[in-house]
Amino acid sequence: MSRAKTIALVALAALSGMAATAEVTINREGERLRVVIDGQIFTEYWYTNVPRPFCYPVLAPGGIPITRNFPMKKVPGEQTDHPHHRSLWFAHGSVNGHDFWSEQGNFGRIVHRAFDKVESGAKSGTIKAQNDWITAAGEMVCQDERELVFSSVGKGPDEVRLLDFSITLIASKTDVVFGDTKEGTMAVRVAESMRVKGGLNQGHIRNSQGITDGATWGKTADWCDYYGPVDGQTVGVTILDHARNPRHPTWWHVRDYGLFAANPFGRHDFESLKDQPKAGDLLLKKGGRLTFRYRFVFHRGEAKAAKVQGWYEEFAK
Repeated sequence: MSRAKTIALVALAALSGMAATAEVTINREGERLRVVIDGQIFTEYWYTNVPRPFCYPVLAPGGIPITRNFPMKKVPGEQTDHPHHRSLWFAHGSVNGHDFWSEQGNFGRIVHRAFDKVESGAKSGTIKAQNDWITAAGEMVCQDERELVFSSVGKGPDEVRLLDFSITLIASKTDVVFGDTKEGTMAVRVAESMRVKGGLNQGHIRNSQGITDGATWGKTADWCDYYGPVDGQTVGVTILDHARNPRHPTWWHVRDYGLFAANPFGRHDFESLKDQPKAGDLLLKKGGRLTFRYRFVFHRGEAKAAKVQGWYEEFAK
């Protein structure tokens, strides 16, 4: 057995033995839900009077903010590009031809309809919600059911915070085509100082194929990790693409300026198939359901490849 494989198995065994260690409390705070782990805020779920539901702020272990503030808050020194990059969110740029990704022109909105569950717990907290995808003209294109499960494992420097995000897209009214575009889909915009280019220029990206930094854009991989300095400490976030997800391993729309997204639909953009603009289209027939599962791992320090592979193997089980 190779040394790298041995290290990965050791990391997997360590994670498997780490039970959730922290109480998670979810409370309503005005038009948001606040998620607190052992008395420290983890994130807030914004769902009312917004273009789409999202999580902001998102705090890594130790209370370190790991996502950009803009456009929810203007902070000196932060870039104000891409105002639709709202911290941590799920959306797509072509759904039956309608744009649910940007916030320009006649863009669609993902509108909260109801909560099925808002539950605190000794080891995890859960939000289950239903949403309608509404065009600028007021037409409902599709719906979703999503579940966000928040937890934490380990203590001190070994602590990682977890968000398990699963979403089921539902073609409730008509056939739905999720179009081939790079503009999507399961996304996070990392803190300004974590950027590979710009900011402090000290951030890094690495995927499960061993590809790093700007070269990770458009590649397929089981997981991808983005880490860098925030407030004098190194923190990072890994997104794991579940092995049973449609089109696994996914393509990664991950940019050196801070955008970090798993996109299972943007094939022609990512593979430069200029003569096949619909190569990545996915048709969901009326009445059909399509589920994606992701895990976000928020960690301290640089996430070594073997350790991340252990996290991935645990999630894939």
